[in-house]
Parts: sequence; structure tokens; C-alpha cells
Amino acid sequence: MGLFVDDTKVKQIVMRAGQIAMKEAKHCAVYTKGRADFVTQADLSIQAFIKESLREEYPDIGFQGEEDDDNRCADGIRWILDPIDGTTNYIYNYNHSAISLALRSGTKTAFGVIYNPFTDEMFSAKSGEGAFLNDLPIHVNEADSLEAALVAVGTSPYYKELAPEVFRKIETIYSRSLDIRRTGSAALDLAYVACGRQDAYFEYRLKPWDYAAGNLIVMEAGGVVNSIQEDTISYEQTSDIVACTNEGLMEEMLSILNLNKGESQ
Repeated sequence: MGLFVDDTKVKQIVMRAGQIAMKEAKHCAVYTKGRADFVTQADLSIQAFIKESLREEYPDIGFQGEEDDDNRCADGIRWILDPIDGTTNYIYNYNHSAISLALRSGTKTAFGVIYNPFTDEMFSAKSGEGAFLNDLPIHVNEADSLEAALVAVGTSPYYKELAPEVFRKIETIYSRSLDIRRTGSAALDLAYVACGRQDAYFEYRLKPWDYAAGNLIVMEAGGVVNSIQEDTISYEQTSDIVACTNEGLMEEMLSILNLNKGESQ
């Protein structure tokens, strides 16, 4: 898939948005959307800035952002934005949050970028052209079994009712793997699989803006991404995501995650 936008220009927009995140980090207003679900003034400011900047450059491309009143996907070509992935981290000055932006064209992702302004690390990928960290090529690790894998886990904090089954699966994975990590940012967990800092990651009920960019970056880095319980990943609604270095590790992860299938629905 050829890229029909200027990726350098888009990355510059995202980096400028990162300056907003840094500026507002110490004193941002926080609003509650639901249990463990927050939005900050920085989320709103970053989304407004990126949306307007992209609209000026590409007025014919649709836009889907986490903080829009209407989050339904438009048909055809659209941007998918999470202005701050890891909002709770951001509120607590944990310095592990990211701006995640993807460009979807029909059923394909053409471009994705994930930027952590606190570390000045930008992960990016173009379809068919590889994945990069600050413009240097990255690749997944070679771990092909859980016993050799560091696994990132997500706890689906907006869906506490899933906790008993999710934590049983986490315990099983922990007992069979090198160790586990819980970082609080789905986008960065996917990016970390892509660059070899982690070997696998899973989480239930992620929103499209959580994984749209990260999925592409993992796959362009040589990894694999699947839906845990469905045949395909939906970019129209929540999905249960698992990302791994390769098919061997993916098969082992899915064998655990699909035990007692249906209990985590």
C-alpha cells in the first residue's frame, strides 16, 4: 500500500502535540468519564491540535479520536487518534504515556506513529516498509516460547468484571514465562514488542485507537498480532488483542488465553 500523505510532516505534527503534553503534565485538569476512566485537559488540547493540523493538510481524510463525541468510524480513509494513551500514568506523572496516530485506508492501516514525549521516542511504520524507532529500523526478538519470553499484560481496568478470569490467565502466563510487565499503555506495550523490549502482550476490550498504530508497527517489525477470540481484529469496536514475536509464541499464548473460552466476553 503506497503512502499518500507526507509521513515526515505528520510526525512533526505529533511531536508538536507532544510539547503540549509536556507543558500541561504538571498542572492539567482531570475529568472523570467512568470508573478508572479519565480525560485530562491535555487529552482535549492535543486532540484539538492534531485534528485541526491534519484537517489543514488533508481536508478530505476523515477523523476518529478517543475524545470525540461521536467515535464511530467513517467509511474509507480516516485518521485514528489516541491523544494520550496511558492517561492514568499521565495524571500520576509516571512519564509512560504516548500519542498514538494511525491512518486507515479501507480495511488496511497505511501508517502508524506512537510518540512518548517524556523519552522523546517515536515509533513508526509504513505498510510494507518496515518499522522504526526515531527513524532507525527495529525488529522483534526471536523468543518462540513462553519460557523464553517477557510478557506485558493488560488488566482491562474499565471492565472490572473481567478481573477473575483475566488474572487467572495472567497467573498462568506468569508461571510459564520469564516474567510479566504491566505498564499502563497499550500503545507503548505494542511498540515495545516491536522493538524487542518485550516479547508478547495481551489485553481484552481495547478500543481501536489503542491498537491501530501499534498493530501495524508490530507487524512491520516482523511480529504477529491476532484477536484472542475472533477470526479478525475489528477496527470498528473493541477487540481482544495479543501481539507476539512470532507464530510459535502466538500459538502458545492463544492456547492459554482461549482456555475456558467465553468467560472473558
